[in-house]
Amino acid sequence: MSGMLRQPRLNVLANGAAVAGAVSATVISNNYHAADRFYVSVAAATTGNLLDADTIAVEVQFSLDGGASFASAISGYVDAVEFEAPPGRIGFSGRDLSAALIEARSQETFPNQTASEIATLLAQRHGLSARVTATTTPAGRYWELEHDRLMLNAFTQATAEWDLLVSLAQHEGFDVWVSGSTLYFQPRQDGTPLIIRPENCVSLRLERALTLAGDVEVIVKSWHSRGGIGCTQSARRQGAGKSVRYIYVVPNLTPDQALTLAQQRLNELTRHERVLVAEMPGDMMLTPRMTLALEGTGTGFDTAYRVDEIERTLPAPAFASRD
Repeated sequence: MSGMLRQPRLNVLANGAAVAGAVSATVISNNYHAADRFYVSVAAATTGNLLDADTIAVEVQFSLDGGASFASAISGYVDAVEFEAPPGRIGFSGRDLSAALIEARSQETFPNQTASEIATLLAQRHGLSARVTATTTPAGRYWELEHDRLMLNAFTQATAEWDLLVSLAQHEGFDVWVSGSTLYFQPRQDGTPLIIRPENCVSLRLERALTLAGDVEVIVKSWHSRGGIGCTQSARRQGAGKSVRYIYVVPNLTPDQALTLAQQRLNELTRHERVLVAEMPGDMMLTPRMTLALEGTGTGFDTAYRVDEIERTLPAPAFASRD
């Protein structure tokens, strides 16, 4: 609001208690099916016995109104502790609560359970609440090599529970992520784009990959062991520039599945043709998976972008987005 000076503040909780000497914090949120990350620097004199603690749960909170209200930016556990002397500071780095799923290896099978049922079960196993959209297809039907093919066997004899969830999400056309203490397993939704203009940014950098600006073709080849047949499917976006071809070999796909995968890979590749990197005033509303619409450059960069990564640092936040 015009005429008002914002006073951003930082609040850090370690094992449930406020840390009086919090100096700085960086929180990086992403849309890559990976854990969000944090780095916190605190005065060593205020940390008590945290330097020797084996488990440290951290919550990073930011306030943009001088501390009248705080919003949680991330909750997770510390992976590493650093001590700097001088200046007598301790650094905590870690990941959000998806880390427990990432590190959990399992040989467990899930016969006749749907993707949503598996997601709910794994969330409960790690003490997470779940916001899961119900699905109806038994997970075993995604693979047809055997009548009773089981989900985890599609990877190895032991796989990470997070990799399992990501694979299920991809088959359902869903997205999966953890925010706070909640696991989300829901259809992808872009929603209404947030409009930004150059004058709203502290800095703005626009990039274009000319190798993706021309004629792009994706070919998927597959051999279905059970059916004893092979297939080749392609998807193409025509352009005036250089021709580029990508070939993927994926086993046991039907022709329809191969075509769907080719179209999906084409969309993933071509949306990286234009990249927007902006530094903006602090905002706790922007999240990965949101869509931005750039206006006001008078160029082809005035288009929609899907947010891939947001980096918030007190006192200089920034985010990165890709088309």
